[in-house]
Amino acid sequence: MSGIKIVVATHKEYNLLNQEYLFPIHVGAKLSSIDLSYQRDDEGDNISIKNKYYCELTGLYWAYKHLKSDYIGLCHYRRYFNLDNIQINNYDVILPKKRNYYIETVYSQFKHAHGSLALDLARKTIQDKYPEYLIYFDKQMNKRSLHIYNMFIMKYEIFLDYCEFLFNILNDVEKNLGNIDRIYGFLGERLLDVYLMKNNIQYKEVDLINTESINWPKKISNFLIRKIKG
Repeated sequence: MSGIKIVVATHKEYNLLNQEYLFPIHVGAKLSSIDLSYQRDDEGDNISIKNKYYCELTGLYWAYKHLKSDYIGLCHYRRYFNLDNIQINNYDVILPKKRNYYIETVYSQFKHAHGSLALDLARKTIQDKYPEYLIYFDKQMNKRSLHIYNMFIMKYEIFLDYCEFLFNILNDVEKNLGNIDRIYGFLGERLLDVYLMKNNIQYKEVDLINTESINWPKKISNFLIRKIKG
């Protein structure tokens, strides 16, 4: 798979999948006392120091500013794309399958989990600086499914344009909201589909490879607690 770099965001030593197109990045390296054998996200133009708030997006920002390839993507140290029998160059964008909320909208789920202020500030930024996106933001907020994890593989030109859109909005929201643990990582997840919808970008969904089991009872109980507490 020449011409493909998929960033693997990790904050610790881990038995990563061994594929030539995977590019491990030590996210939050500026805040870390350990020295991993991976590319650090605190070199050159970076936001590594914001990892507590931006999560894997500090690795994405580093890739945005420093990597060049026909395709660039992002995955996690314990979560990868299953690319078996997939010809990446047949698609503009590859995504994980959507998560369905069923009884929640994208907006209400975020509100119950993280409060509504970050989304409301993002909407204000879009209204002011990207007004052509506003109708798509509102449509996405009323849907009951979205692509999560900030995971994707994109053609380089789309990647650059999306990252400019994403980080401009997050930076603007941060100026007004301040620092809240993981909030900009969660907010970034909600902006990906807005960008794809507005630009009418076709994509291919694929399964994920999880190297650790998902604790569904814990996820479900946390969801119910948020619903009950409102």
